[in-house]
Amino acid sequence: MSYEGLRVMGIDPGLTRCGLSVAQAGRGRAVVPVAVGVVRTPAGAELAERLLRLSDAVNEWMDDYRPDVVAIERVFERGNVSTVMNTAHAVGVLMLAAAQRGIPVHMYTPSEVKKAISGNGRADKKQMTVMITRILGLSEPPKPADAADALALAVCHCWRAPLLARTAEALSPQSTHPEGVRP
Repeated sequence: MSYEGLRVMGIDPGLTRCGLSVAQAGRGRAVVPVAVGVVRTPAGAELAERLLRLSDAVNEWMDDYRPDVVAIERVFERGNVSTVMNTAHAVGVLMLAAAQRGIPVHMYTPSEVKKAISGNGRADKKQMTVMITRILGLSEPPKPADAADALALAVCHCWRAPLLARTAEALSPQSTHPEGVRP
């Protein structure tokens, strides 16, 4: 199966700043950027209002760009519990928007994305921005970092989609080994 043309929405979730991107898989490892941006919500607003603004924005993006799949960063934070909770609330809103459209969602840890894009699971924000700018052939780095991170998630999924599909097929009950024995 060819994944050329697969349209991936990459999302770097956040309540204050949420990075959104859309990229399309090309031939081989080529990826074409379609759109990138950041949704901001005012820190002083009530949580429900902020989630509504985020929901409205992601729904508009999904309607405008019609992604085939969503790649979102898995919430992983060792720091402030309230920050983790706010990000988790945002992730719920973002995943719901995809689910309402029947769009599959794949989650990636920051280190998985960093390893896929830079070859180093501990790459810093600057390294990631340089790599995503180079990979996508952009004339200038995407700003802020949330936008670059959203693009990195989309590229990561474009590159991993074929392997994920082969793995799912190999593990499916209908899949059999050529000699008729499941692996």
